Amino acid sequence: MNHKSGFVAIVGRPNVGKSTLINALIGEKIAIISPKPQTTRNRIMGVYSKPDYQLVFVDTPGMHKGKDLLNKSIDKIAVSSISDVDMVLFVVDSIKGAAEDHIIQYFRGIKVPIFLVINKIDLLDGRAGIDEVIMTYLGSYDYEAYFPISAKDHIHLDKLIETLIPHCPEGPLYFPEEMKSDQSENQLMKELIREKILFHTEQEVPHSVAVVIESLEENDELNTLDVSALIIVERATQKQILIGKAGEKIKKIGTEARKEINHLLNTKIHLTLWVKIKKDWRNRPSDLKAFGYGDES
Repeated sequence: MNHKSGFVAIVGRPNVGKSTLINALIGEKIAIISPKPQTTRNRIMGVYSKPDYQLVFVDTPGMHKGKDLLNKSIDKIAVSSISDVDMVLFVVDSIKGAAEDHIIQYFRGIKVPIFLVINKIDLLDGRAGIDEVIMTYLGSYDYEAYFPISAKDHIHLDKLIETLIPHCPEGPLYFPEEMKSDQSENQLMKELIREKILFHTEQEVPHSVAVVIESLEENDELNTLDVSALIIVERATQKQILIGKAGEKIKKIGTEARKEINHLLNTKIHLTLWVKIKKDWRNRPSDLKAFGYGDES
């Protein structure tokens, strides 16, 4: 009786800390993070359950004006995510600019509370720095409230959750109490591999990469899960960079991904990585769909 359930979209431009925020709110890593823009490519749900309420946070890709078909599809996913939720957290980390104006235009006509969340306050100049950021957003939209937080340092997150609860409608337990995310183990493995690629490559390589899990086989003899993953790139030079001299870079990526997959999934895996060239895959609808980046409606 009187149980509350609310869906909360987390939106913002690339690199403002949306994935760090959802990981902090849920209490475990469900979304990959990196310093590179457009780390998140898909909508990810994180479930926060208590006896009398359930908050379902929806991590979205960074809203931006995409050029290739992949980025246009990513932006469409982010925009569609704010149309069917109960609340929106608009995450920013600096004074308002053109990128934020691009996002705010999508708030017009939305009839749910939108909270302005100022993240990374640990990098701002105290209260004065926070106030400076807030002042640039005054008048841009009728925000329900302003929240200065640090997702990295878990500052003011409890207060944020407390403020969201009254805005939740009465509703059932949409997901089991023990569930933390809607991501499958297959999807999480793909993303963890891509996360390590993001950390170890520069320039165009991170944005040109897709990861596909080709096979999963139980190895009873070694008591492991043998995973074969294919890394897709667009050019031969990108393949060379990924593999590295004498295969050192791909080996390092594989080792780090394997360790984190073992830890997060509590499963001992043997990981094999392959690199394949698929020219211009980011502009080919059939490839986007095959690699898990089709449009979401």
